[in-house]
Amino acid sequence: MTLITRISLQIDATNTQVLDLSVPVDDLVYSKRIDLSSGTGAGQADMLWHDRRTIAASDTEDLDLASALTSSFGATLVFATIKELLIVAAAANTNDVQVTRPAANGVPVFLAAGDGLPVAPGGMFHWIAPGSGADVTAGTGDLLTITNSGAGTTVTYDVVIIGTSA
Repeated sequence: MTLITRISLQIDATNTQVLDLSVPVDDLVYSKRIDLSSGTGAGQADMLWHDRRTIAASDTEDLDLASALTSSFGATLVFATIKELLIVAAAANTNDVQVTRPAANGVPVFLAAGDGLPVAPGGMFHWIAPGSGADVTAGTGDLLTITNSGAGTTVTYDVVIIGTSA
């Protein structure tokens, strides 16, 4: 199987200030593209997993990157590294989607065990490390915890994980 990945980010922003005799304009067009060829080395990836998921009110789920995920083609995925992680919270959510490196067995996407961040409704978290990525170690560093931050309503989120098998 071959995986070719092109990750793009573009920000178009125009900032204006109305003055007495003029309107200064600051236009920002910033774009960045990262390409990953098929393989397991630096600048490469050979595994892709994506899903739309729903978490019950005040509930948590652990995504096990070392054996619990299944590819679009039905194969069990065992990530050795992850190079890209995207979490997009549905705009209709009432609660935040929290993304955390669990205290035990967490994938080292964040600096320390227990670190994480909230993804507000309609927001996203996008992490990319095209070189060596983050190592996934079965049993000691293979979990990513996703939590619904509150009671009363479910949250829905989209997740994309790209990485390597070796």
